[in-house]
Amino acid sequence: MTAQLDVAALKSQLTGPMFLPGDPGYDEERATFNLNTPLIPAIVVGAATVGDVQAAIRFAAGNGLAVATRGGGHLVPRSGAGQLLLTLDRMTSWRIDASRASVRVTGAPRWGQLMEPLAEHGLAGMNGSSPNVGVVGYLLGGGLSPVLSRSEGFASDHITAIDVVNGDGELRTATATENADLFFALRGSKGNVGVVTAVEFGVFPIRTVYGGGLWFAIDKLAEFLPLWRDWAATLPEQAGTSVGIQRLPDLPGVPDPLRGASVVHLRYSYVGAAAEGEALLEPFRKLGTPVFDTVAEIPFSASGTIHNDPPAPLPYFDRGTGLRELPDEALVRLVELTGPDSGCPLVNVEVRVLGAALDREPAAPDALPTRGLAYQFTGFAVGGPDEAEFMIGWLRKVIGGMRPWADPRQMPNFISPEAAHTPQELRDTYGPELYDRIVAVKEKYDPANLFRVNHNFVRS
Repeated sequence: MTAQLDVAALKSQLTGPMFLPGDPGYDEERATFNLNTPLIPAIVVGAATVGDVQAAIRFAAGNGLAVATRGGGHLVPRSGAGQLLLTLDRMTSWRIDASRASVRVTGAPRWGQLMEPLAEHGLAGMNGSSPNVGVVGYLLGGGLSPVLSRSEGFASDHITAIDVVNGDGELRTATATENADLFFALRGSKGNVGVVTAVEFGVFPIRTVYGGGLWFAIDKLAEFLPLWRDWAATLPEQAGTSVGIQRLPDLPGVPDPLRGASVVHLRYSYVGAAAEGEALLEPFRKLGTPVFDTVAEIPFSASGTIHNDPPAPLPYFDRGTGLRELPDEALVRLVELTGPDSGCPLVNVEVRVLGAALDREPAAPDALPTRGLAYQFTGFAVGGPDEAEFMIGWLRKVIGGMRPWADPRQMPNFISPEAAHTPQELRDTYGPELYDRIVAVKEKYDPANLFRVNHNFVRS
């Protein structure tokens, strides 16, 4: 395909580098966090300026190419081939305004890069469970913070301005009052209406959090789950929790007590006095001695250790759904699907508690479908393409087994490559009214559907 494109003309307009298949650096530039979802672009533009982004989009529009953007690379719904890929790492910077408790990020910073600079000002952002996730993509998908979301809502609720280059190559700023339709659609539809080059958002004067994990042997699962469900319903908004049912690998990097172990992992955080946070944990202190215990007062910048997500790229599959409730029958079924006698090979099956501030309406309308959703349920399997059929089969079994209590909605950042590939599937996830409203904005700013290497909003 590139032989038919005037790539020299594009390269002459760029400040940053351009890569074609076979060029040195091409593979590094297109790399994703999930090794099972490779991007195979015809052209990669390593944008160093907003002008590079604009030139690349106009070139793609003139040559009928789809445009993909790689940030942290965790969520790549469509690998495809032949697209123009934009990487924004060379634009990465941030500016912290401590007096306004605000930060402006440009390009593709990861949360792990931003957390320490914020901490130097006594501030904390609404980062997710993994510090390796890209800030911008996370925010555009709503952003679910294990520590702050139940008290402060979605991370995207605190966005104040977004700079985006749309399908016509024009740079626009979107706020609650300027290009308000763009501001609505960008917060929830991910990259469907353009390439976001900068975001400004609010942060919080928090230095420490009381939190970590308690891991119990998996034979306690049937006892653990109802205790956790009932306990979670009593927690104040300052507390967050989730549970992971895990088969951990016997590999270096996994703490010794957990290597090769089958466990149930309580994740917990509390923003407040350590003594108050510990008192809330009392029901689990009575459950017995955990296999491993990391609960302590920690710097907020270390909050990524609470979930202890994988730090390095790996091949994986995932699938998820929302859950509207967890009655006793659902917990019994979950034990059957994932418990000690299930034969389940999935590395992690988790339930994240939502609710509290996550149910509040934002100051400006957004495109998130999940307010009022009780839980996010997700399965995670590690394996390469040769294990795809087996692992995806297990993911479908576990997620499908919870279907009686499922809600079609789920967090945009949790929609896996295995789901919502058709307009009707995505419409079911967002609901018809919200879906149609997003499509109307997309058709205005991206009428040629350049930005389609994603969970794509199109008129059905």
